[in-house]
Amino acid sequence: MTDLQDEYDRKVNRMLPQVAAAVGGWPIRFDHCFGRVVLDNVFEDEWYGHVESPAYKNLSEAQIREAIEIADRMLQEGRPAVEELNDKSLEYRGKL
Repeated sequence: MTDLQDEYDRKVNRMLPQVAAAVGGWPIRFDHCFGRVVLDNVFEDEWYGHVESPAYKNLSEAQIREAIEIADRMLQEGRPAVEELNDKSLEYRGKL
């Protein structure tokens, strides 16, 4: 699990914010925003009600693998995926 947690941390807290800053134009750019989007999409709900913080250290193996897949999708597809997943997150939170 430690390897998966490290991969999640690297992608969500470092790689995604770095790419967002370098490319520009993404609707989110901070690590905590990417964490929100990834985790809300894992749970298809506001993540706080499903796992204790720090979430990435308390996810099941299946959940952290799904979270990494979501982060990978954002890294590969860029802005379109980020916009779609961010909108879903905001819907789960009743903010759209």
